Amino acid sequence: MREDLTWRPLTRDDARTSADLLNAIEVVDKIGENYTAEDTLTELVDPHADLERASLAVFDGDTMVGYMKLQFRPATAEVHRVSLDGGVHPAYRRQGIGTRLVRAGVEAACALHALHHPTLKLAVNVHKAEHIEGLSPLLSGEGFTPVRYFQRMERGLHDVPPSSDPRIEPWSPSSDEEFRGLRNEAYRSAWGTTPMSVPLWQNKITNQTFRPSMSFLLRDADGVAAGMLVTMNWEADTEATGINDAHFMLIGVLPSHRRKGIASALIAHALAAAAQQGYDRALLSVDSQNATGAFGIFDRAGFTATMRYVRWEA
Repeated sequence: MREDLTWRPLTRDDARTSADLLNAIEVVDKIGENYTAEDTLTELVDPHADLERASLAVFDGDTMVGYMKLQFRPATAEVHRVSLDGGVHPAYRRQGIGTRLVRAGVEAACALHALHHPTLKLAVNVHKAEHIEGLSPLLSGEGFTPVRYFQRMERGLHDVPPSSDPRIEPWSPSSDEEFRGLRNEAYRSAWGTTPMSVPLWQNKITNQTFRPSMSFLLRDADGVAAGMLVTMNWEADTEATGINDAHFMLIGVLPSHRRKGIASALIAHALAAAAQQGYDRALLSVDSQNATGAFGIFDRAGFTATMRYVRWEA
């Protein structure tokens, strides 16, 4: 490994160079993720990140060529799953940088775990697209094993029928807390998820990529918020590809209201709204072992699987 590289924790001032690194990675890995400095700043100010204790970036001069950062869980039960994210610039791969970053991430995860949940079991998770070259041997060589698979699915919007459902309303500031509460209840039994606090919701969901006019709540006959769909859009993706994507980031239905067509109604409404508002494509991600019948719902709505992600765990 080159001795002239500089290693230090990430800071909030690294947003621009972080975006440059991630966009260079996208050119080769082609996972459909492009970034602005505002996007990477959102990740750097994650309330459940600890940049000083649990991040590491490597620089060649002023250029960031690799990084890792962790996200811990402030509230969890039985297993504390710490998420490890990172990447290496394609021109600097196969030089030992990725190995050093992964090892530093595992060590930092242990430190965070001892600080926040010392009595629980620790699991370090990495979530990456399956096709990324060199990733599998790197992670398996460091003791990670695949434990879950996720499918990215997409649908074009050229043939979407109109939809009008009086039970469905768009997001508003007054219903924001209903959206968050419904997400937490709907995802309560989903593998690897924990409740989202208000700060995390604001950081991860209602940030600059959130699209209020494309996010919907469905109420039952008694006015109860029974289902919701949240849409996000990355302007950097549209600029890079010329394709305006509506990412259906969250789709949730209360357990007591499932198998009543609520998810299908929300998806149909969101697809029609996306077509009307000028989007070109709808995207979503689903756990391959989802137990709520989501695959059948998405298939009937016209979505097809296009990319598989692996959740690695150590």
